[in-house]
Amino acid sequence: MQLYDSARRGIFALDVGPVASLYSCGITPYDSAHLGHAFVYLAFDVLTRRLIDLGHEVHCVRNVTDVDDDILRKARELGVNYLDLAAEEMVTFERDMKLINLLAVFAEPRATSAIPEILTLIGRTFDAGVAYEVDGSVYFEVSKFPRFGQVSHESRASMLDLAAIHGGKPDDPNKRDPLDFVLWQPSLEDEPAWESRWGPGRPGWHIECSALALRELGVTVDVHGGGRDLAFPHHECESAQSESVTGAPFVKHWMHVGLVGLDGIKMSKSLGNLVFVHDLVRRSESAAVRLALLDHHYREDWEWREESLLQAQSRLATWRSTVTTGRTSSVLEDVRAALDEDLDTPAALAAIDAAAHAGALVTSAASLLGVTL
Repeated sequence: MQLYDSARRGIFALDVGPVASLYSCGITPYDSAHLGHAFVYLAFDVLTRRLIDLGHEVHCVRNVTDVDDDILRKARELGVNYLDLAAEEMVTFERDMKLINLLAVFAEPRATSAIPEILTLIGRTFDAGVAYEVDGSVYFEVSKFPRFGQVSHESRASMLDLAAIHGGKPDDPNKRDPLDFVLWQPSLEDEPAWESRWGPGRPGWHIECSALALRELGVTVDVHGGGRDLAFPHHECESAQSESVTGAPFVKHWMHVGLVGLDGIKMSKSLGNLVFVHDLVRRSESAAVRLALLDHHYREDWEWREESLLQAQSRLATWRSTVTTGRTSSVLEDVRAALDEDLDTPAALAAIDAAAHAGALVTSAASLLGVTL
């Protein structure tokens, strides 16, 4: 199986053993997950299905960031407890993921479940000589990790811009370098706090995923990824802090998924230009929503258009027309071959289309893509 590796910037053979470990960065549950999130998790779902089809056991971990700046700010605005907000939004998220027939993940751990592991990991960064503390805040010192930039390949100027956009606060006067990032920070008066040797506080954004990945999957993860916008700073920082502590490669294969837009702008909770799975299912069946997403290559940036749903429904009807009268064909092998070439779902759909139009039975091929006829 061949898959594009973002860090190596090329397509390489996927190196996994009998048990394949996958880590997909999950949601921060302060608002409903949108179609862009669904597209990411669908890509990992298709990868999981093909690996299972190849005979692997798959351990896919998808974290929940239930404590960070965004969820605490939203909880403050609503006047609710941040954990209550997370619980409410997770109900909606899990319902939407079931609607598009995502397989259950191996584990879905919350950041707040890993505070002991996070504190231990931060302690190990001090042991490795890559961390420093100022007034209760702990920072990772990027100059001590020469490979910083190995995941995203961004220039320093671009890193500074992206850090500012994603809450990295490059203008923090306590930092030795503007790109240094927070591992631990003091909590505000109305925020949750945990005791630590640097004083009461809460974890930074990046450290939680390293702690959870190491706890759930071990030192090296076979495939790790998420949306393309996570490559920097999130995945870059994860890689740096993990490898500094373990001395081993953190990830064999980085998988980054394209961004979904609406009306020319990337879908974003902050902008509010969102499309939700549960809204689409009110206008069409869930299998058609899944098909509409599969019609785009996972690395592609694309825009949601309403006609995509109509086209998917028509495609679904054509495939279903073969269920009782179709003859056998090689279409399942064609779909497997398409998925083995960098998860080429559009090519897989085209192969099924051709088989269905020729009167062949396509049930098994559709099933491999998670589409039930």
